[in-house]
Amino acid sequence: MQRAMVNIFDRWRVSDVDASTVLGGISAKTFRRWKDGEFGRVNRDLADRMSNLLGIHKALRIIFSDPQTGYAWVTTANDALAGRSPLEIMKGGGMEDVVRIRRYLDSVRGGW
Repeated sequence: MQRAMVNIFDRWRVSDVDASTVLGGISAKTFRRWKDGEFGRVNRDLADRMSNLLGIHKALRIIFSDPQTGYAWVTTANDALAGRSPLEIMKGGGMEDVVRIRRYLDSVRGGW
């Protein structure tokens, strides 16, 4: 899952610092180690976050026929999110911030 997170954040064009915040406050240094292929143990909270982020990625691939449009959606202001980008919301750092975006996308694609 860690390798998948590195790839997804790269596609979404999310900085290492922002990625570490979305992942629940792991250090940017730890995230950079992941990028170098050095993976360590993952606690339950981090595993749950990564699972939800994978769900977000999957929903974007279903909703948008062009993958690049889905990748850009993450950092684009959205009227349905009070003018904020999904990344801005997920950078709140709480699990509920990531889950909020996942639920929103699930509702858009008809998954809920």
